[in-house]
Amino acid sequence: MQFGNLGSLEQHGFARNRFWSIDQDPPPHPTNRGNKAFIDLILKPSEEDSKIWPHKYEFRLRVTLGPGGDLMLNSRIRNTNTDGKSFTFTFAYHTYLSVTDISEVRVEGLETLDYLDNLKDRERFTEQGDAITFESEVDKVYLGTPTKIAILDHERKRTFVLRKDGLPDAVVWNPWQKKAKAIPDFGDDEYKHMLCVQAACVETPITLKPGEEWRGRQELSAVPSSYCSGQLDPQKVPHGGYVICLLMYTLYK
Repeated sequence: MQFGNLGSLEQHGFARNRFWSIDQDPPPHPTNRGNKAFIDLILKPSEEDSKIWPHKYEFRLRVTLGPGGDLMLNSRIRNTNTDGKSFTFTFAYHTYLSVTDISEVRVEGLETLDYLDNLKDRERFTEQGDAITFESEVDKVYLGTPTKIAILDHERKRTFVLRKDGLPDAVVWNPWQKKAKAIPDFGDDEYKHMLCVQAACVETPITLKPGEEWRGRQELSAVPSSYCSGQLDPQKVPHGGYVICLLMYTLYK
């Protein structure tokens, strides 16, 4: 399992291309409040998977949808190896946001941070602007990011709020015109109306010994566009709005 193409496996590993089972008897979770709908999914290695990644694991995902459109993703990965071996992986949620016009979108909360530029062989740079805006292809991994990131869609007067735990990095991606035309399942002009901002753990891989478990969480919500990252108090931000998210759930090495 791997991040991107940095390994011998298929692009972004194999978990997103596997059939998940509905977990009918999940382990205890925090009390479900606010009439939220949820489903618990589970992924375990198949015989075919063991040929390309020889480890046993249990991957649990709870997908929760709040009444105002908030989307919560809670992940738990446990090492169930019986041979005493640890395993290492990296991880990211592939959340695609629907925006009105990418040239009118800005991302706040990542300014002054270091990032790895995938368009320049993962060379390390420091973000210089007071916010991230988009005029060409972007494919960056921001390091040591805050727990809250804001994506402002000025035309729609709406801000997406991304909150996360257990995932120190954040990936920002838009293929722009040339690469969009080269992606088979991506419309030529769809880059104008989407932005991928995803919580991730890339720079420092996660290592689990047998019996150990890792947990990560990402939450997406929409608030009025007058809010920015520095003002996002979870206790004061009104819930509401609609988040459009293409979830391409991936387990990486």
